[in-house]
This record gives sequence, C-alpha cells and structure tokens, in this order.
Amino acid sequence: MYEELHVFTVIVEQSSMNKASALLNLSQPALSRKLAKLEDEIGAQLFRRIGKRLELTRIGQLTYEYALELRQLHRSYLQTVSEFTATGRTSLTIGASLTTLQTTLPDLIQLLTSTHPEYDIKAITGKTHEIITFVREHKVDIGIVASSIEDSSLRCIPLFDDHLLLVVPRGHLMTEKGSLHIHDLNGLPMILFSKGTWYRILTDELFEMHGISPDVRMEIDSFEAILRLLHTCRAGTLLPKSYLREQLLSDNDLMVVPIRELEDTKRTTSLIHIDPSGLSPAIRQCVTEIAAKFNYL
Repeated sequence: MYEELHVFTVIVEQSSMNKASALLNLSQPALSRKLAKLEDEIGAQLFRRIGKRLELTRIGQLTYEYALELRQLHRSYLQTVSEFTATGRTSLTIGASLTTLQTTLPDLIQLLTSTHPEYDIKAITGKTHEIITFVREHKVDIGIVASSIEDSSLRCIPLFDDHLLLVVPRGHLMTEKGSLHIHDLNGLPMILFSKGTWYRILTDELFEMHGISPDVRMEIDSFEAILRLLHTCRAGTLLPKSYLREQLLSDNDLMVVPIRELEDTKRTTSLIHIDPSGLSPAIRQCVTEIAAKFNYL
C-alpha cells in the first residue's frame, strides 16, 4: 500500500495523471491501476474529474494528509537506520516546533551538512512548549522555535523576524480587488494551521482583534498540504513570509496578496539551548555558526 500511496501523492502534487506518469516513469495504464488498487483497498473514490482537472474528494484529502505523515515517518526511519550503520560521526539532535520544521529547519540542516558532513543530524518535532522541555531535559541539543523565550535556565538567540501573508490561488477573486483591508478576510474560505499551534494562536488572535470570521474549510499541520489543497478548496491561507519562496508559489500557481495589517503579526524565530558550559565543543561551534548565518553575532 505504501507504493500506491506514494503514487497517489505524486498525482496530487502534479495535479495531472500525465505529469505524474512521466515523473514516476510509469505508463498511464499502470498508474491508473495503482490508483484503482488504492481506492479498492480504502473502499472510496479519491478523485473527482472536473473537466480535465482532478479534484480531491473529502476521503482523498484525508488520504493525502495521511500519506504526507507516512512519508515523513519513512524518512525518519531511514535516518535512524543510517545512524546505526554510521561510525566516527558527530550526533546533533535538533528540536523544531511544527512551524520551524517547515520554514527554517530545512535550510539549517542544509547549511550544517554542507559545512559538517561528519554530523549525524536528527530532528524531533513538537509544539513550542514541548521543544522547550526537550532542551531543558537534554533530550535535544538545540531547539528552533517560532517565538522569543524567557527562561532563566535557557539561552535564547533571536535569528530573524517574520510575519503572516495572505496566499490565494492565482486568478482568485481576491486578486481582482486591488488594495485589500484586513476585513476583506471576513467570510473568506480558508485553510488554516491546526488549533493549538503557534501560528494558529497568532491567526486566531488576529481574527479576534479585528472581528474577522473566515469560512474555515480545513485545519492541517502541514504547510505543504495546505498549499497543495488551496486550488482544490478554492480557498486562501495565512502563512509565514519566511516559508513562501518565489519558486514555491510559482510551482503551486499561487500568489501573495498584500494586506498591511498582516505586517503587525510579527514573531521572532529563535535558537534555544542550555548554558554553553553544558554543551560539547561541537555543539557550541554549531550554535556559533547558526547565529552567524542569521547575522546575530
């Protein structure tokens, strides 16, 4: 079933059977058979055809979210296997909040692995308060969280400031209104991050402050899934500026619509760690390099 789920996610992400077929190097009949097998195992239809466009059913949306979680779990498994087979390596465990996992952590890991190929990097995710606990209890070496932390037992290094942006499918009605005000979000169909997460708390506070009641269609813990589903749900979303690279918007046929009030949703992404005296030389060097990359030093 894992193979069929992988095929399914590629179809969703390519929004085309032809493109998915080429990417997977499978004939279209073979691709269709794998999709049909998955639908048979689940017992439900995953797509509706709207003209030439594929649209996810509700079961299809749930299956896609599950497939993304399974893909992440599989990657973690492969990394764990690699750690067991490697020798002469330096272990670095990073705790990342759910939002920094998708915005900051990938670039950070790329930086560290390019400059320190001897590092075995492991990432543990959780909500901000969980990451703080992991750092305090020495379950992770450093933490990356989307807020400033005031804790006498920890050191907090601010890396950069960020704020929310409105993202909609290209050609959406919101793009035709010209200059927008925060109250234009009232009643707007939206896909939001799940409740309890830092960005959702920030978003809900923003809505309450301005008396906004959007039409929340879905709540998802994955930025990637949110972007993929905006066209399907004909919805908008609020995501951090640091995540929204030009190529990412282009690949998903999306655009940012400026709203001045969203610039006030500032938050600071920070690196947290225990007292430097309790860190190994390698981890202290790692902290210094990360701070330097973000021009903190």
